[in-house]
Amino acid sequence: MRLFDAHCHLQLPQYDADRGAVLARMQTAGMGAVVIGVDYETSKAGLELAKQHDFLWASVGLHPNDNKDEYFDISKYLELAQDPKVVAIGECGLDYFRTEETPDNKAKQKTRFLAHIDLAQKVNKALIIHCRNAHDDCSSILQKTGIATQVPVVIHFFTGSGELAQKYLDLGCYLSFPGPITYTDMYDDSIRVCPLDKMLIETDAPFAAPVPFRGKRNEPAFVVEVAKKIAAVKNVDVEKVIQATVQNASSVFHL
Repeated sequence: MRLFDAHCHLQLPQYDADRGAVLARMQTAGMGAVVIGVDYETSKAGLELAKQHDFLWASVGLHPNDNKDEYFDISKYLELAQDPKVVAIGECGLDYFRTEETPDNKAKQKTRFLAHIDLAQKVNKALIIHCRNAHDDCSSILQKTGIATQVPVVIHFFTGSGELAQKYLDLGCYLSFPGPITYTDMYDDSIRVCPLDKMLIETDAPFAAPVPFRGKRNEPAFVVEVAKKIAAVKNVDVEKVIQATVQNASSVFHL
């Protein structure tokens, strides 16, 4: 592979009209990607899509608040997770930004997060974490469980400070950088802090397209713009960033 998008949602309806063309652009770029589930139905759909294409893989999980009505039935997710095309559990984690920060809501999210950690341990596959406005609780859970010493742990859509980046790196996590790093220099410190061998790049497509596509629907082929920004901040050749992130994806997801 010449390029890898560690986190996208190609199974979502935003691609129903032209999914084939989006996939064709990925093939032209010689790239691979992980299609991420946010609940049971999108996890199942992502796996089905991955089964149809040898350059796609899937992750299955229940987002902390995308589908608040779904109960995390670990047996159903375990059945999906045992498929060889599933390379990770998630996205899962904690999000106090879009949910009222009551003790009950926090406790429910933590319980669900711990269940995902148990599932990742059970199937020995990577864990993909969504965390927003909850980094203290998230890092505390990671530290207490020691999960990053057992399976690869990826902090998805990392847009934090250099200090926060170092905190996750010290726990053994990988940081996955998205399109918004191309909008601003706010995240340059975290890019500098993160060594290439602990870094992934992602689109989170169809969301958060990078410059020069900002405001448009995102797609996996645009992930090269994230690599370009990282290369500029680290003052290295973009091919070095691309090669490192492809290698890291291969290692994290056992491709």
